[in-house]
Amino acid sequence: MNTHAANGYATLQAADTLRFERLLPGPIERVWAYLTEPEKRRLWLAAGPMELVPGGAVDLVFRNGELGGDEPPPERFACHSGEFHNQGVVIACEPNRLLHFTWETGSPSESDVTFELAPRGERVLLTVTHRRLVKRSTRLGVAGGWHSHLALLEAELAHEERPAFWPLVARYRDEYEQRLPE
Repeated sequence: MNTHAANGYATLQAADTLRFERLLPGPIERVWAYLTEPEKRRLWLAAGPMELVPGGAVDLVFRNGELGGDEPPPERFACHSGEFHNQGVVIACEPNRLLHFTWETGSPSESDVTFELAPRGERVLLTVTHRRLVKRSTRLGVAGGWHSHLALLEAELAHEERPAFWPLVARYRDEYEQRLPE
């Protein structure tokens, strides 16, 4: 895998760590708003409150069915089409630069996610690092999911029509099956 390809596939940074890079339309404050403001975040990932201080609560409210347009989810992803909550705790927050929080706190698959923003001229480099993904099946699901959600974010920020979510999830999940080691 190309470790420096912004807008490409995830790279495996360690056995349990995936990293994504996306070069997005700026300014950086706008990208930050799409990470932290529930009404903007719901357009590409999940709604829900987030207390932007260390120790603050995170309640990501996923409604992936609303992201899919008119496309129904493939049967293997139907369990992800309703509403579900992903609880977390903010580990670090530096506005317009860094957001780090736990993912699925208290569950057997608890992990953590870091969003880092860096200016690149009129664009913004977003780096998403998801750690503590112990099982390969979890890494595959997370890789396909993040890749798809980030495609929606890219389209949203570029004022382009968002792609249908479910075909993206199916495509990228299958592609990561081939790309990520056993």
